[in-house]
Amino acid sequence: MIYLVEDDDNIRKLISYALGREGFEVKGFSSPLEFWSEINKSIPRMVLLDIMLPDEDGLSVLKRLREKSKTKDIPVIMLTAKGSEFDKVTGLDMGADDYIAKPFGMIELISRIRAVLRRYEKTQTNKTYKIGGLYVDPSKHIIEVMGESVTLSYKEYSLLMVLLEAEGNVVERGKLLTRVWGEYYNESRTLDVHIRKLRVKLGEAGGIIKTIKGIGYKIGDAENE
Repeated sequence: MIYLVEDDDNIRKLISYALGREGFEVKGFSSPLEFWSEINKSIPRMVLLDIMLPDEDGLSVLKRLREKSKTKDIPVIMLTAKGSEFDKVTGLDMGADDYIAKPFGMIELISRIRAVLRRYEKTQTNKTYKIGGLYVDPSKHIIEVMGESVTLSYKEYSLLMVLLEAEGNVVERGKLLTRVWGEYYNESRTLDVHIRKLRVKLGEAGGIIKTIKGIGYKIGDAENE
């Protein structure tokens, strides 16, 4: 089930109809109040979230989703008429998986939805990772360093998973931005900031994240660079 939070009746009906034709189940909400009432009963597969909403804006809704243990891992695509770089970067940095500005075509939206779901479902694997004192169980969302639990933000966790899935191979900067932030944008400083925070939070295991200058990052041994 995909939850769609959009206060424009025509847009909500159009998106629901288009996704329904592609085999998706969609439940639409005209306000955050309706949305919160339903999500407390049932967790959706994905949320399509408009930014400009009555009573509570979409960024606030996103923040609350990422703060709750039951909803923090739900894939979220932001839908908005606002197209400024600030809004885009802010939404992605707050944990949105992708961002699409109105007006958009239904084919593009459906493509974005499928891409985000593929990325998300790839992380829902029973495979676990152990390296340099780090232990990660994606299916249970467990991250431990030397047996101690570590709490990561949504983006930090996504970065770590992309690097782990590469199994020691270098992941280029552009690919990391695309995989984690949903699309490539020029504010690559965001990537470096998140990598730095991730290393700090991993403590003794932070050294396994290696910088490959001018190219990207990879997971290596825990020795100092």
